[in-house]
Amino acid sequence: MVTYPSTHGVFETSIREICQIIHDRGGKVYMDGANMNAQVGLTSPGLIGADVCHLNLHKTFAIPHGGGGPGMGPICVNDSLAPYLPKHHFVETGGEKGIYAVSSAPFGSASILLISYGYIRMLGGKGVTDATKFAILNANYIKSMLEPAYQVLYVGEMGRTAHELIVDLRPFKAVVSAEDVAKRLMDYGFHAPTLSFPVAGTIMIEPTESEDKSELDRFCEALLQIRKEIDEIASGEADAHANVLHNAPHTAGVITADEWTLPYSREKAAYPLPYLREGYKFWPWIGRVNNAHGDRNLICVCPPIESYMSENIE
Repeated sequence: MVTYPSTHGVFETSIREICQIIHDRGGKVYMDGANMNAQVGLTSPGLIGADVCHLNLHKTFAIPHGGGGPGMGPICVNDSLAPYLPKHHFVETGGEKGIYAVSSAPFGSASILLISYGYIRMLGGKGVTDATKFAILNANYIKSMLEPAYQVLYVGEMGRTAHELIVDLRPFKAVVSAEDVAKRLMDYGFHAPTLSFPVAGTIMIEPTESEDKSELDRFCEALLQIRKEIDEIASGEADAHANVLHNAPHTAGVITADEWTLPYSREKAAYPLPYLREGYKFWPWIGRVNNAHGDRNLICVCPPIESYMSENIE
């Protein structure tokens, strides 16, 4: 199985050679379509040499994602695997060697494909290709803006990334954690990018094609300001423990409380940059929680088994 571009945010230049080596030895290549956002209009799984690929429509073709669904992802195969596509009891589909139904509907949640169909028809061939180019451009714009302050972990042979980039926060682990940076971004009005995947202690930024330059600038300005806050801790200018990163995010309740005992100002906590006073401020409902506590301390909230006994059921 391969992902292209790789999850490290790089167009692997040897991908076709890799696929050919696998084919020469009788193998098949499964492509994870998670990063189709950087392929559409420029290349394709078939051109690269994949035998089967699922398309994450929620990342590339406007399908809603999250909250348990609905989800939709077509599985595309080449001629060598087409005979093994599953059949269905009620609709003539699949290959002559395919097993019977793998889902209740022959084409999955096909009704929501209308969203992707409308998206593609409205954009057209040039539009979907431009979306791919903008996604790649946006990621490399962020890279160029952040490189003076942060290390971008992986780049391709030309020194560029694909549609996403990994910012390495491990050099600062003696001062702050990647989680501190993620929580502090909430004070700047941003939900943090992917945290500690695929590399622990990093953030993976995937701006897609949908963000304009002013939004990209605002995001970069936030991360550059956070780097200054990290430097303040490292130099001793800010307290090693009671600082804006360790205490982030700051809720409205904390900022407006009658008592303020922290060694930095309320303004520094809540409004570290001027744009936050221009309608971009987001107030988290709760502050920091121990994200790992629930994983390490399992608590059963089910009623005791005795309550299910017949004499206890009315």
